[in-house]
Parts: sequence; structure tokens; C-alpha cells
Amino acid sequence: ASLSSFKSKQKISPATKQLSQIISTMFPSLGGATANGGPGAAAAEPAPAKDGEGLINLCDMLDKPMCYARNENTSYPLGNLFIGDSRLGMQSDADEQLIIHLTFQEFVKVKSIKFSEWNMGSNPDMNPVNVHIHINRNNLGFEDIEDVDPAQTITLTAADLQDVSDAIDLYYVKFQRVKSLTFFIEDNAGADITAIGGLQIMGRTVATTNMNDFKKQG
Repeated sequence: ASLSSFKSKQKISPATKQLSQIISTMFPSLGGATANGGPGAAAAEPAPAKDGEGLINLCDMLDKPMCYARNENTSYPLGNLFIGDSRLGMQSDADEQLIIHLTFQEFVKVKSIKFSEWNMGSNPDMNPVNVHIHINRNNLGFEDIEDVDPAQTITLTAADLQDVSDAIDLYYVKFQRVKSLTFFIEDNAGADITAIGGLQIMGRTVATTNMNDFKKQG
């Protein structure tokens, strides 16, 4: 008989099939062996990444060395906004205007923001009023920030700043891929300087792809 005829008559014993299944189970990166000795099916692609499902305080994800403020009182600096004590909040210096620039460690979706009153509302004239919010703008200063259209402007009332008040929802569709936020506090309720007790930014993380999941296997 010819060699091709001999090959066509070969049969795989049950023991060989069982061994093939064991190897496929124990060593999936090898692709597994099929009953006829061929390679197994290709490994499945990883599932698509998902956005964060729950709202979190995105201030916990700040890239702090990249954050800064303009016209801040160095005795009441930007970092005080995130320590949870309104008596040690942030104040402006020369006048009532402030620029606060916050950079995140990764892209985020921003749903709402919450400014809190200074020192539990003991100085209401120092409350910020008109706040312009810019997205992904770097190095804005007082010399040019009024010439740039903000993504949104909010007007704060004394009630908005109380701890018991809800956060203010933003135009969510505009805040879907945010790496930085710049707040321009244009004015306050009448005092010479502005004071803020705290700041929270609520939102979600944005799905990113881990390229390690796509490394060639086997």
C-alpha cells in the first residue's frame, strides 16, 4: 500500500484523545491539541473595557503636581479644598477673582460639582458667585481667560454652597472626556476676597484598553 493509503487508515486511540484533552485544559496558551493532532481554536479576544459604573469623587484622582491656582492666598491654598474642613479652605489674595486648574491622572466623565461655603457660612459675602468652567485648557491666566468661551457657566447661591445641598449637574454631554478642568471664579457676593470651604467633583472613569490583554499568546 502507498504511504497516502496508510495515512488515511490511521486511527487515533481513545487514550491519545484523552491525553489531548488533558493538555488543552492544563496548557491553554498552547492552543490545545485536537483529535486529529491539529492546533486548537484561537484564544478569545478580551472583553471590551467598560466605564466606571458608580459615581465617585474624582478629586481622589487628581494629578496633584499638575494642579495650580492663580491669585491664591498662600495661607489658604488650593490643597485645602480637599481636606474636608471648611475652616481651612481656600481664599483669593489681591481681589475676589480666582483661577483653579485641576488635572486628572486619566480621562474622566464629569457629572456634577459641589462647592462648599467657607467656615460653615460664617462669611457669606465671600461666597463665589459666577464660575466659568473650561475643559482641557492648559495655562489659562487672567490675561486671556475672559477671551475664551467656557464649556459652562454656573451661578452659585448661598443655598447651593450649603453642605446639605446637592451637587450642581453639568452639561454631561460636554464633559465626557475630561483630562483637566479650569474654574474661573469671576466674582463673589460682595467681599474684597473670595473664600471656598471645599470642592467635590463627581463623575466616572473612562474605559481604557490594557494593551497587555492583546499580547500574542502561545
